[in-house]
Amino acid sequence: MTRKLFVTTALPYANAAFHIGHMMEYIQADTWVRFQRMRGHEVQFVCADDAHGAPIMIAADKAGLSPQDFVAQIAAGRARYLDGFHIGFDNWHSTDAPENHELARRIYLALRENRLIETRTIEQFFDPEKGMFLPDRFIKGECPKCGSPDQYGDNCEVCGAVYAPTDLKNPYSALSGATPVLKSSEHFFFRLSDPRCVEFLEAWTQDGRLQPEVANKVREWFTRDDAGRVALNDWDISRDAPYFGIEIPGAPGKYFYVWLDAPVGYLASLKNRLGQLGLDMDAYLAQPEVEQIHFIGKDIVTFHTLFWPAMLKFSGRKTPDRIYVHGHLTVSGAKMSKSRGTGISPLRYLELGLNAEWLRYYIAAKLNARVEDLDFNPDDFAARVNADLVGKYINIASRAAGFIGKRFGGRLSADVGVEGRIVLDALRAHAETIATLYEEREFGKALREVMLLADKVNEYVDAHKPWEIAKQAGQDAALHDVCSTCIEAFRLLTLYLKPVLPALAAQVEGFLRIAPLQWADAQRAMGAHTIGTYQHLMQRVDPKLLDALFEPPADAAPPPPALPGGEALAAEIGIADFAKVDLRIAKIVAAERVEGSVKLLRLTLDAGEGRDPEGRPRLRNVFSGIAGAFKPEDLVGRHTVLVANLAPRKMKFGVSEGMVLAASHADEKAAPGLYLLEPGAGAVPGLRVR
Repeated sequence: MTRKLFVTTALPYANAAFHIGHMMEYIQADTWVRFQRMRGHEVQFVCADDAHGAPIMIAADKAGLSPQDFVAQIAAGRARYLDGFHIGFDNWHSTDAPENHELARRIYLALRENRLIETRTIEQFFDPEKGMFLPDRFIKGECPKCGSPDQYGDNCEVCGAVYAPTDLKNPYSALSGATPVLKSSEHFFFRLSDPRCVEFLEAWTQDGRLQPEVANKVREWFTRDDAGRVALNDWDISRDAPYFGIEIPGAPGKYFYVWLDAPVGYLASLKNRLGQLGLDMDAYLAQPEVEQIHFIGKDIVTFHTLFWPAMLKFSGRKTPDRIYVHGHLTVSGAKMSKSRGTGISPLRYLELGLNAEWLRYYIAAKLNARVEDLDFNPDDFAARVNADLVGKYINIASRAAGFIGKRFGGRLSADVGVEGRIVLDALRAHAETIATLYEEREFGKALREVMLLADKVNEYVDAHKPWEIAKQAGQDAALHDVCSTCIEAFRLLTLYLKPVLPALAAQVEGFLRIAPLQWADAQRAMGAHTIGTYQHLMQRVDPKLLDALFEPPADAAPPPPALPGGEALAAEIGIADFAKVDLRIAKIVAAERVEGSVKLLRLTLDAGEGRDPEGRPRLRNVFSGIAGAFKPEDLVGRHTVLVANLAPRKMKFGVSEGMVLAASHADEKAAPGLYLLEPGAGAVPGLRVR
C-alpha cells in the first residue's frame, strides 16, 4: 500500500546561517524521506524559516535593516547549504508568508471559540536601560529547578524544566546586563490546564507515537493538584509591542509569541507546496491515510509534544502521527563553539572541497532511533570514510569494471554461475532487513549491515582474484562471471546506500546505464546488460583539509570598523558576564613544539592548584598557537595569564586544559608581533586576575 507522508524538520531561526547541527537533522530526515520514495511512497517534505520574534527584530535594528530585509538576507543563503548537502526539500517557505499569517490567526480564533484563550494581567520583566519588555530568551538566570546558571527565561537546557521568567533566580537582561524590574501587562494564555487539554495530552503523549525516553520525559511535566488530579500549566502566547510577528486579532499592540506561529509554519509551507500542485491543504490533511511526521532536536520537545498537538487538536486539525527526536552534535567530545574552535561551518566544509556525502555517510553511520548525542571526531571521520566507502564499497567496482570494459565490451555475463549466484542471493536476502532499519531510523545499523555485505563481496573477490584469472589462457568465462558478479553486487550495495548517498548513486546509475534505483530493484538482476566506462567515483579524505575545517568559517559575519589596534570592540557585556571568566596567573614550567603542527606549542603550566598525592605540583597541559612568535626555551620560567575555567578541548594532539592570553594586531601583516600577557613582579601562580 502506498503511504502518504507529510514530513518536516524543525524550522531554523532566521537570524544566522546554518550550523552543522542543522545539517545533521536535515541529513537524518532527508535520508528517511529518500528511503520512503525508493519504496514507492508519496512524500511532501517541507520546511521554512522561523522569521519572527524579538531576537530578529533586535538583530535587524543593529544591522540597520527592516526585519523583513534582515530575514530575506539570511534566507537568500539557504540554498547553498541545502543543495550542497543534497537535502531534497520539496518546499522551503517562511513564517512571515501570507499563508502563515492566515493560518495562525485561524487557529487562534478556533481556540478562542473553543473557550481555551483567556487574558490576564501579569507582571513581566522590563529592561530599564533598554526601555522594553524582555522576551523570555533575553532574560537569563539560574534554573529554579536544578540551579544551572545562564538558562533562558522559558526553559532549562540542562534539566528540561519549563517555567516562567519570573521563576528564574538572579535574573539579568541579556541585552544590557541590567537587573530587570517587574511591570504589569495584559497577556493572552492558551489554557492547557483545561481538563480537555490535559486529558487529550496525557493520552496523546503516551500512546506510542513518541520515543520511550521522550514519552517518559514528557510525563514529568504533568503535575498533580491537591485533589490528585493531573494538571498542566497554561501557556502565555502573547508579547507586547515592539515585536516582529503576527498581531493578535482584535488586540492592537499584542502579538503572537513566536512559538505559537512558528510550528504553524509547517502547515503554511505545506499549503504553499500543495498550492503549486493545484491541491487543497485541508482536503489533503483530511485523508485518513496521510501521516504527519516531524523531525526535531531534543531542545524543543516541549513545544512539539504539548503546545503544538493541543493547538491542532482544539482548532479541529490533524495532530502529528510521529515526532522523531534526536540528540545534539558534539565535536571531539566538546559542545560546539566557534570561539573554542569546536564548531564546524557547513559552508566552509563545502568551500574546502570536502565531499558532502562523506559527511552524510559519517552522520548517518552514527544515527539511531534514540535521543543520543553524536560526536564528530576528525580522525574517526577520515578513518570511517576511507575504510568503508573507498576501501570496501568503491573498491568493488574499481577491481572489476576495467576487465568488463576491456575484455568483454562492457557487457555483463547473463549467468554468473553458482558461486556468483550465492553471493548475490545473500545480498538480496538482506533487502528487507536493511529496509526495516531505515524505516526505524536505525541508520547506523543499516550501514553496518551494508558494510558487512561489502566485506563478503570483497572476500569473494580476494578468493577468486580476477587479476590472476585474467593472466590465464582459456579462463575468459570465469573472469567474466567473477567480474559480472562484482558489478551486480556493486549495484545492490549502491541501492542500499542510495538514501544516504544520492549523488553518488546517481553517478553509479549513469555508469551502469540503468534507471534510478528503487527498492524493488533489489530482487531484479541486470543480466546480460551493457554498462558504461568506469571512472573513479570517490577520493579518500585528506586529513589536511580536515585541519583547515576548524579555522574561522568563511560565512562568519564581517567585522565592524576597526579601532587603531586593528580590531573593533566586542559586543558590550555586563559585570556578571565578565565574572564568569576565571583568569589566573600561571607559570610556564615546560614548553615544546608539537610534531605535525607549525602553529602550536605545548605548554605545561603551574596555576597554583596544589599538589598531587605524591607531593608534586598539579600541572596543566595547554596548546597555544604561538609557535611563530616564541621559541619554546624562551618561555620556560615566565609567568602569564591563563583562562582557567575554559572547557577542555580535545585536539588531535591531546587535550588542551585552558588558554593563555596574548595580544596582537588584527592585521598581522600591517603590524606583526604577538605579545604574551605577563603580570607584574611578585605575582605567583594561582592569583586571580580581577
